[in-house]
Amino acid sequence: MARVAFLGLGVMGYPMAGYLAKAGHEVAVYNRTTAKAEAWVAQNGGRHAVTPREAAEGCDFVMTCVGNDDDLRSVVFGEDGALAGMEAGAVLVDHTTASAIVAQEIAGVAAETGIGFVDAPVSGGQAGAENGQLAIMCGGKEADFSRAEPVMQAYAKAIDHFGDVGSGQLTKMVNQVCIAGIVQGISEGLHLAIEAGLDAKKVAGLVSQGAGGSWQLANRAGTMVDGEFEFGFAVDWMRKDLGIALEQAKTMKLSLPVAALVDQYYGDVQALGGGRWDTSALIQRLRVLKNGKL
Repeated sequence: MARVAFLGLGVMGYPMAGYLAKAGHEVAVYNRTTAKAEAWVAQNGGRHAVTPREAAEGCDFVMTCVGNDDDLRSVVFGEDGALAGMEAGAVLVDHTTASAIVAQEIAGVAAETGIGFVDAPVSGGQAGAENGQLAIMCGGKEADFSRAEPVMQAYAKAIDHFGDVGSGQLTKMVNQVCIAGIVQGISEGLHLAIEAGLDAKKVAGLVSQGAGGSWQLANRAGTMVDGEFEFGFAVDWMRKDLGIALEQAKTMKLSLPVAALVDQYYGDVQALGGGRWDTSALIQRLRVLKNGKL
């Protein structure tokens, strides 16, 4: 078993860190809101630290799962950052959905003191984290990935290595671009079914068994029909992720027209007050458009 620090106890990090403890690892946690870290320790054991550096000291692995590039830099760099507490031979694993640029930046600094780095964003949402069934996309040196993989298995259903540092983040961009197009298509299909007078849930049940099937259709169609969006992955976070993907595409001189359009649609959902709604709320935009209120 390993000594592991987990930095960031949000809706994803809290259960992920819990699975590490259940697997028998010695876990230290850090969260900006100390009460959250204290609650985690009361539930799972281990220890909580007041700084990322303190959490990371003496650990074989440090996992981070925070909001964005700047949040990541704040827990990794500086006198109180994780890297200041890590020793040569340890591995830093970042589960944040961030840019490939910040992954390369952190890897470069880590390498100066003999610390390994793996960018390892996850997919599966809150439910995947709570059930220990996340898909993890990794980039970094093969040796660092091989060391970290058995630890990540505690909360994963699938893990793969895609190449050098940044490859995990690039793969997550692909994931988010695919989701955006799929959810918009499902929203339009269900909207058509409802307006045509069909039993949209029944339609979704049948369509999900054929070529039109997807995880999103199987798991979100019912709540989309019912107009329930108070769960899952928030629109605000999806826009952040799509922004990263679109910026990456711009640097590569690529066109991602569907992703760019759906990003604008999510902007409309935010304008409706749905920034914290689940990403399946794209269907609500279509309902509002039908009534001429957007």
